[in-house]
This record gives sequence, structure tokens and C-alpha cells, in this order.
Amino acid sequence: MNERASAPGGLALVEALVNTLDVETGTDSLDTAEGRAAFGLTEGEVPDARELREALRAACLAHAGHRAGGRSPAELDRLLAAAPLYVTVAEDGTAALRPTAPATLVSRIAEALASSAADGTWPRLKACEAEDCRWAYYDRSPAGRRRWCSMSVCGARAKMRTYRARRAPATD
Repeated sequence: MNERASAPGGLALVEALVNTLDVETGTDSLDTAEGRAAFGLTEGEVPDARELREALRAACLAHAGHRAGGRSPAELDRLLAAAPLYVTVAEDGTAALRPTAPATLVSRIAEALASSAADGTWPRLKACEAEDCRWAYYDRSPAGRRRWCSMSVCGARAKMRTYRARRAPATD
């Protein structure tokens, strides 16, 4: 379903974490050594990473105008409260938030969210409307109203279901 470029800047990390779970098949790349290594995780850190992932997915769904069953985007606020960040100031006077050393996954995510919130890109990271997908994608459409990660897959399926529902004979 990856027919587009990844999200810009630090949002690519957020998008990648959300997309470690294939909702349709239940395959979770955090179950593999390679998947954990991609995020610098130990096996013991995986449950917290999964909790962070699903809170991020809930926020991405909220960006697209949807609710995650049983999850609130506000859960992300609680998780990010534990992110150790500090403000750095460069020679030119620009300021940025940076994770303290050693940078944890949650602090790297917090840094990415702070940066993307400041430049206005955070609301464009969304999750697919299709309940059997929920893949994170960056909405590059001019109006920012995309609903599916892929128009050729999830969008086409949704439109076909709607078409069939309209064409189905009414039953009483």
C-alpha cells in the first residue's frame, strides 16, 4: 500500500512506527529482531513501543476525522510527558527541542512531533479510514482531505462497497 513518499522530516519516524503493524494481517515487525533494531529497541521495550504506536495511530486517525475504537488521542499526551527533551539554541539564535542522551524512542517521537507541530505538518500525518488497514500516510493533497492511504487499494475498495450497497436490492 506504499504508493507515496514517506512523511517529511521527523514525521517519517512517526509514520514508520505506526506502520510497524499490518492491521489486516496482524503482522507486527516489532516481533522481529530487524524490526526492533530499526527503532533501537530491546525486546523488553516493545510493549511500551506498541502502546506509543497505538496512541500515535489514534492521533493520526483524529487528524483524518476518525476515532480509534477504545483509544483517545489524549493518551499520547500522557506518554509524551515522560520524554526527556531540552531546548538547544544555535549560533544564529534559532531554537529547537532535542532529546537528552541517550535518546529514547519516546523522546525522538516527542522531538519529531514538536518540530512538526511548529511547522504545521503534524496534522497532515493521518491514518487510513479503512478499518482493515489503518496505515499511516502523509496527506500531500492541496486541501488536506485524503481519506485513504492508497486510492488504488483502500479507496477503491471503499468506493466499490458503497457502489454495491447502492445497487443491492432492498430487502424487508
